[in-house]
Amino acid sequence: MPVTAAIRARCRALLPVGEDLRYVFPAQSMSAPGVAGFLIVVTDRSITVLATKMFDRSEPASVWAVHPRRTRLGPIEFAGGPTIEFGGMVFEVDEEYVAVVGAADAEAFAPGDLPRDPLPDL
Repeated sequence: MPVTAAIRARCRALLPVGEDLRYVFPAQSMSAPGVAGFLIVVTDRSITVLATKMFDRSEPASVWAVHPRRTRLGPIEFAGGPTIEFGGMVFEVDEEYVAVVGAADAEAFAPGDLPRDPLPDL
């Protein structure tokens, strides 16, 4: 299920002005500082990790880390559930967002592999 427009708007409010939001997906840290909720936001210029509120994992609270856009999110490890490792942390991703991780990497590293947008005027 895609992240809602309301969540995307909350994420956009924490990003620098002018960054074009491309992908947003929820993730859960599996390493220090312990299990915590995050939203991974991929823009045209960066990958931003947003910490979420403790009791509402759909509500971004603050910017946890910012990485250059050319940071690779994959490969996705599937032992025990889909996980990605970047920025020194391991994040568990719901299976429904595995394709989002792949698309974000493809956009940055192999744009020719992406399908053409069927509705470019929307």
